[in-house]
Amino acid sequence: MPQQTAVVTGAGTGVGRAVALELAAAGWRLALAGRRAEPLHETAALTGRAAAVIPTDVTDPAAVDALFAEVAERFGRIDLLFNNAGTFGAPVPLEELSYQDWRAVVDLNLTGAFLCAQAAFRQMKGQLPQGGRIINNGSISAHVPRPQSIAYTATKHAVTGLTKSLSLDGRPYRIACGQIDIGNAATDMTASMSLGVRQADGRIAPEPTMDVADVARTVRHMAELPLEANIQFATVLATTMPYIGRG
Repeated sequence: MPQQTAVVTGAGTGVGRAVALELAAAGWRLALAGRRAEPLHETAALTGRAAAVIPTDVTDPAAVDALFAEVAERFGRIDLLFNNAGTFGAPVPLEELSYQDWRAVVDLNLTGAFLCAQAAFRQMKGQLPQGGRIINNGSISAHVPRPQSIAYTATKHAVTGLTKSLSLDGRPYRIACGQIDIGNAATDMTASMSLGVRQADGRIAPEPTMDVADVARTVRHMAELPLEANIQFATVLATTMPYIGRG
């Protein structure tokens, strides 16, 4: 297989970093995007490869266009976008959620994901050979909510719609799109899980987590399928987390 190029957003920490390391180990060329340069450089150093570090605010259309233009200029093509940048937002009662906090989550989780997907789609449609793959980071919140998570849950449900539309619109151009829905991967964002998080019945209870490397291996499997095959949706979660069953 010729060497392929992947763009990973939110690559400085957590799931994004784990996926970048997994893809690097498999020989992918990497463009690492995120708001903060320092953690991106740390990820690049951990890969042991000459990854492109491109600090990017994915909520800014001009910044996103610049990101994908730089990747195309440097590598010639884009084979994979792992659309990963996102935020939980503040866990507050619904009636106390400010408009500014709502917008911050929507702008990053949904608008940012759309802008990156759109830019990747344009590149994949126009390049030769034509095509590529987009993998959106959803969440088990794309299926069921947690308490006090209306902005995060609404955006992750919307990401599922984004995934389906990208899959449909990409068919004529060999652009495949899938989504990975992750539950309780052990990262800095989920550190509070082991201490206790609010449950559906109002209790605060600890929840199990899983190794984020298991998520990264799943993304790599999705990424390395031929474009004639696609994993539309994959759910990877800690086996005993309180997801299946009554809350």
